[in-house]
Amino acid sequence: MSNPNIGRSILAGLIGHGVGPSLTPPMHELEGSRHGMRYIYRSIEFAGGADSLPDLERLLEMARRLGFNGLNITFPAKQNIMPLLDRLGPSAAMIGAVNTVLFDEDGAAVGHNTDVTGFKASIDDALAQNRCGHVVLVGAGGAGSAVAHALVMRGVESLQVVDVDAQKCAALAASVHAAHGFSIGQATPDQLPQLLTRADGVVNATPFGMAHHPGTPFDPELLQPRHWVADVVYRPVDTALLLAAQKRGCLTISGLGMAMHQAADAFEIFTGNTADRSAMLHDLNALIEAESLHPGAALHR
Repeated sequence: MSNPNIGRSILAGLIGHGVGPSLTPPMHELEGSRHGMRYIYRSIEFAGGADSLPDLERLLEMARRLGFNGLNITFPAKQNIMPLLDRLGPSAAMIGAVNTVLFDEDGAAVGHNTDVTGFKASIDDALAQNRCGHVVLVGAGGAGSAVAHALVMRGVESLQVVDVDAQKCAALAASVHAAHGFSIGQATPDQLPQLLTRADGVVNATPFGMAHHPGTPFDPELLQPRHWVADVVYRPVDTALLLAAQKRGCLTISGLGMAMHQAADAFEIFTGNTADRSAMLHDLNALIEAESLHPGAALHR
């Protein structure tokens, strides 16, 4: 039986600041090759800034004119790009942020958010049929917003969001309530010890644990073996928080699953093909391993 993708070309890109080392391009290109496509994925640097909206608009229009099938969007453009799009899919409208843009057959730019679907899928994989229970989410920024909506969609019993910025917590609580009719608690970091005594799970949605932001978002001594602990950071895979949680007997969920699933969801949006998620996870692990063996090598996303 012939492969309908043979001879098909896909052109995609990633817009954001510091996207050179991203592993998203090779993940997409490797999956495209498995489907028999000519899949080209390029990183497009966009620093953002106060007066950068016209530049972002020009990038979007240029991608449309050049025949891009789609774009992934990362910091600092996930929210700024929204008013430039022709319409929003349900996930982007719900979250209030866009990380994936599809140029449809009519050339319309349609915004989606695969961060929320990616995190939900990673939790589904890790917890299987087990409940989320009562969860503490540390970080109310862009990643925290996707995580909060995903947890509510999965049936969390209660959710407490912790951030130093009370306005971010309030905005996230309002967004979740508007989308789901679910009320989440808002707390400050000093309340974490008390919150974790009643929690079943905890998620880190802050930059703590990344190579350029080492450390943990809270004292791991607060963790108990009954906790499941998830991190949205995936480089490194084993963050300081996850390593400490493993030592304390916790079930840990790395950021790899979210990274793979959000990329797979974007691939499916761009191509209409079903992604091989187990193969994409294998690719991601291999890319990270190669990167660790050869720091600075040209293994850019």
